[in-house]
Amino acid sequence: MTETATATAPSSDAARPAGEPLLRADHLVAGYVPGVNILDGCSIEVAKGELVGIIGPNGAGKSTLLKALFGLVRIHSGSVTLGGEEITGMRADQLVARGVGFVPQTNNVFPSLTVEENMRMGVYLRPRAFQERWGFITDLFPTLGERRAQRAGAMSGGERQMVAMARALMMNPSVLLLDEPSAGLSPVRQDETFLRTRMINKAGVSVVMVEQNARRCLQICDRGYVLDQGRDAYTGTGRELQSDPKVISLYLGTLAEDVDKASGPAA
Repeated sequence: MTETATATAPSSDAARPAGEPLLRADHLVAGYVPGVNILDGCSIEVAKGELVGIIGPNGAGKSTLLKALFGLVRIHSGSVTLGGEEITGMRADQLVARGVGFVPQTNNVFPSLTVEENMRMGVYLRPRAFQERWGFITDLFPTLGERRAQRAGAMSGGERQMVAMARALMMNPSVLLLDEPSAGLSPVRQDETFLRTRMINKAGVSVVMVEQNARRCLQICDRGYVLDQGRDAYTGTGRELQSDPKVISLYLGTLAEDVDKASGPAA
C-alpha cells in the first residue's frame, strides 16, 4: 500500500492494475463554482473488470469525483480517458453512449414509472436494444422481472436502489459509477446492495463505488482509494487499506462513526 506524498505524486506501481487502465483520471482539479476547487489534483485508475472503492471523510470530494468523471462538474484542469480516448468534460449523454453508467445517491429512479418503464428510460438512446438488455437485467435481478409492472415509487429503498443500478446497466456500460449506494439503507439492505454490486462486477462491468461504509466497501473491492481534501491520499488493495494502521487510525474509525449516524430505518 502506498501513501501519496503530494497532490501530484503518482501511486507506486505495486498499487496499480496491470496493463492499460480502462478508465483513468489524472490530476483532476474541479469544483462547482469558479475559484473554489473541491478536487485538488485527484488521480485514479480503473482496470477492465475491476471493482474500485473510493472512501474518505465527509467533504473529501468523493461524490464530486464521480460527478466530474460523468461530466456533471466542470473540470478546470487534468484529464479523463476511457479506453485510452480523451473524454474530459464530455456531456453525460455522450458518456452514456460511450459506455459510462452513473447511479446518483438520490433521485435515481422515476417514481411514477413502472420498473419496465424505468428500464426503457435507461435505454432511450438505443430503444431497439431493450429486449436484449431486459433479458440480461432479469437474469441478474430476477425480482425486477417479477415486479416489472410495479411503480418504482412504491418500492422499498433497497429495491429502488436495485432499479437505479439496473437502469444504468441497460446501455451495457463498460464502467459503472456508483455514488453512496448503501446510504440510508438498513444493515440488511446494505448487505444486499454490496452483493448486487459484486454481481454486476462479476458480470463483466468495471465499477467505481463511492461509499460511506468504508469497511464493507474495502471488503469487496479489488483496490481502493482514500480521498482527503480533494486528493488521493492513500491507495492499495482493499485488504491492504483495511489493515494499514494509518488508514485505520485516521479514517476507518471516523468513517464508521459517520455511517452509524447516517444509517436510517429505510428498507
